[in-house]
Amino acid sequence: MSTPEWLESWSDDEGARRVRDLFARVFGDDGAPDGVWSAPGRVNLIGEHTDYNGGLALPTALPHRTYVALRHRDDDVVRLGSAQAPGELWTARLADVAPGAVTGWGAYVAGVAWALAQDSHPVRGFDAVVDSCVPFGAGLSSSAALECAVAVALDETGDLGLAADDAGRAALVTACVRAENEIAGAPTGGMDQAASLRATAGHALLVDSRPGLSALESGTPVPFDLAAAGLTLLVVDTRAEHALVDGQYAERRATCERAAALLGVETLRDVDPARLDETLAALGPHDPDGVLARRVRHVVTEIDRTARFRDLVAAGRADEVGPLMVASHTSLRDDYEVSARELDLVVDAAVAAGALGARMTGGGFGGSAIALVRADAVDTVAAAVQDAFDAAGLRAPGFLLAPPSAPAGRTA
Repeated sequence: MSTPEWLESWSDDEGARRVRDLFARVFGDDGAPDGVWSAPGRVNLIGEHTDYNGGLALPTALPHRTYVALRHRDDDVVRLGSAQAPGELWTARLADVAPGAVTGWGAYVAGVAWALAQDSHPVRGFDAVVDSCVPFGAGLSSSAALECAVAVALDETGDLGLAADDAGRAALVTACVRAENEIAGAPTGGMDQAASLRATAGHALLVDSRPGLSALESGTPVPFDLAAAGLTLLVVDTRAEHALVDGQYAERRATCERAAALLGVETLRDVDPARLDETLAALGPHDPDGVLARRVRHVVTEIDRTARFRDLVAAGRADEVGPLMVASHTSLRDDYEVSARELDLVVDAAVAAGALGARMTGGGFGGSAIALVRADAVDTVAAAVQDAFDAAGLRAPGFLLAPPSAPAGRTA
């Protein structure tokens, strides 16, 4: 059997060195960047497909980050290079950035500038390069890490002052979500950007997406000191293809919106879990194949599981959340139908090898799974998952350790 591949995070020094060197290669002798900024990917502990339903989610920031070296310009031109797209130079004018007007990975970057300008913040053109150790396509929010690193860079170079406090960071979250939804065209909720900009080391972030809450009210830190509890969060990148712009995510969201309309509620957050059976029965005449009922059942029970997970963690009982993780995965697999063979294999193998709990994380349809394990059992669980993939003839997964880490900010 093969040996597990560990995907290490970079130190800030290494990340800064990489993008400074890349900046010099891409832009030659035009001058140095104004600085280096970075933002983390995120892993969601529980609360999947709840954010666009007005519900709860509980993400943490990864130690794996996206690094951006950026230099402001005196015109409105944006020039972008990436270590992940060698030899390409993405270029646009900010005046030309609008919904449906730009494509490619640069849309996530230029979209942030566009969103800030839409909110009346002064934004100029810029040259920037990107490098990242956040696994791409793994359901760990590489896109949000990119957006948020750019957001804090533009905030500082433009003297906007938003990243200085949590209220301002909440405003940056809103800008990044608009960039992803309206310019990049990915209909995601705001959990990913909130985690990247507002989560703190040693904490999870309870993201409450109930309509009517201010951006500031929607995020609450929850202590999550895994090391003190003798626990480790193991992330497994299954390397099964993961994409949120292929229509599957949008279809789930549209189905939930239709169910809410039929039930006469603003969002599925308003469904009383104590009356769930009655609620599902009311969908019957409109739901001959039972799809609406399954989607609603997942959302309502997932919000409840997230609240219970939060309560256990806040009470210092993190070693008791495993059954909630497994129940979450079962619901995502059977009711929301967003799992994949590889994700199910991780969960089954990890739990059989002694993990306290495991579940898919992120939007699904591939991507990553997580397992909560005793610190002294990490290698055992990782080896069991690797062996299961080998036996199934699947491409080898990658493994990450995910202590709750720091938010976006200046690196150098």
